[in-house]
Amino acid sequence: MERTAAKTAFANVLVNTLIANVTTSFLWFALTFWVYIETRSVLATGIIGGAYMLFVAFFAMAFGTIVDRNRKRTVMLISSVISAVAFLVAGVLYLWQPEAVLLDLGGPWFWLFSGIILFGGVIEQLRNIALSTTVTLLVPAEKRANANGLVGTVQGIAFLVTSVFSGLSIGFLGMGWTLVIAIAAMALTFAHLLFVRIPEGTPEHDPNASSALDFRGSVQAIRLAPGLFALIIFSTFNNLIGGVYMALMDPYGLTLFNAQTWGFALAFASTGFLIGGGLVAKFGLGPRPMRTMLLVVIAMGLLGAVFMLREWWPLYVVGMWVYMALVPPVEAAEQTVIQKVVPFERQGRVFGVAAAMEAAAAPITAFLIAPIAEFLIIPYMNTAEGQRQWGWLLGEGEARGIALICLFAGLIMVVAATLAFFTRSYRKLTELYAEAPEQEIDHGDESDDVSSGEVADGAGRSRDAVETRRADAPPIVPGMPPESR
Repeated sequence: MERTAAKTAFANVLVNTLIANVTTSFLWFALTFWVYIETRSVLATGIIGGAYMLFVAFFAMAFGTIVDRNRKRTVMLISSVISAVAFLVAGVLYLWQPEAVLLDLGGPWFWLFSGIILFGGVIEQLRNIALSTTVTLLVPAEKRANANGLVGTVQGIAFLVTSVFSGLSIGFLGMGWTLVIAIAAMALTFAHLLFVRIPEGTPEHDPNASSALDFRGSVQAIRLAPGLFALIIFSTFNNLIGGVYMALMDPYGLTLFNAQTWGFALAFASTGFLIGGGLVAKFGLGPRPMRTMLLVVIAMGLLGAVFMLREWWPLYVVGMWVYMALVPPVEAAEQTVIQKVVPFERQGRVFGVAAAMEAAAAPITAFLIAPIAEFLIIPYMNTAEGQRQWGWLLGEGEARGIALICLFAGLIMVVAATLAFFTRSYRKLTELYAEAPEQEIDHGDESDDVSSGEVADGAGRSRDAVETRRADAPPIVPGMPPESR
């Protein structure tokens, strides 16, 4: 009964997250397509992508504290309401101002309109942080890697759906009806969530977390898990390189296809998310998820270096498919490690810090690469000198400058992941993960507005076991030596 209730709760959360992810990704993709098609500006699309990640970096730490201080269902409801209101405001702006004004990159309305849409999408990160901690809440430790694979599969489905329908919506309906669809879908996530119950007790008050950011508590939890900070730093660097692809993937694709066809190409490529997430859900990540992650990152770097070597659409689409299949294992590995070595009551803040640092890296690259690509590399590769110097490797085509940038970005990723194998942090975190025991988590009772059967595997542990810890004691990280507790 308990196992069935936990599985049902987790399935409902995944379905709700799927709807929300589809909605926010749908509108974000549509905005990017619309702006590029109307302006043909790589700089504009790079700024939109970079601004999204910059918003995530700015809000993620506060999101993490909100997740730790509130029940996860409450957090998800808040996320749905704020996103729906933001999209509604964007819809009002669209009706109020002509399209030509909204597309004027030198005017304030473009930035206000885009910023409101991106803010509505960024609030989804609040739900995603809550989902990561919900895996810890509902899933036993030995199955969390598989559950994180399911999360990756859900993200893949969302990417698949939005890739198709964003292009079709902009191509056939325009931006106005696209906004209407997004507003209605986000309202649906709120309505569905009203009927979802997550078995969780009332979160314990942390006397040391007086600030909405609680940076100190987050850092303390990270420092108590040797090697965890290095993992976050590596993921941040990986996102720094990933920002190159974020800034250039859509412009490159839209040189090969029109908006509708590019949407279908992205949809096919995004099935790689489904395969990658499905494989993790089926087989897990093995006893050493850190090792799995680094091997996969090396493969991603090699692939990213070669899938634009020729302006040949089958090479690009298949390369994207394989690249996306490798993303879920990397993300699942980081989540699985954090879920095991960080106490549940602080996981929101740790995931928030990780999201903030990793998200901050991508816009740095995007903001740098987009203007460099548009004003330096792409014009250089269109000259006789550029074609003579690099043509033997990159061939000929309209977007050889983008291919040159992605070649070097992929090679840097390979070198970084290889060097990480030889670090002391890698060895320490691998050992800590292997030795960490299962955590005790309060799943609540009938008085917590959940049914008596809605408890996860291993439930039944008394809340008293949690409350007996002294309020002024430091958090206990599984696997810590007794003398450091």
